[in-house]
Amino acid sequence: MKQIKVLGTGCRNCETTARLIQEVAAACGVAIELEKVTDMAAILGYGVMSTPGVVVEGKVVHAGGVPDRKKIETWLIPA
Repeated sequence: MKQIKVLGTGCRNCETTARLIQEVAAACGVAIELEKVTDMAAILGYGVMSTPGVVVEGKVVHAGGVPDRKKIETWLIPA
């Protein structure tokens, strides 16, 4: 099971990012545990200055703007 965190204050882009990750994971048959991190100190602790940010298995993989489905697939399915 992949551990994924969406970093953001709960704005529409953050909610869209979380929903897209869930949809892509379901379509790919990948089990994930999705956590939404809204605490600004915690977000800054990851070095993310623009949200939404995405952390997969402890590594920041995205910051700023809504990622597209292809990019999300690369986080879920190993090359």
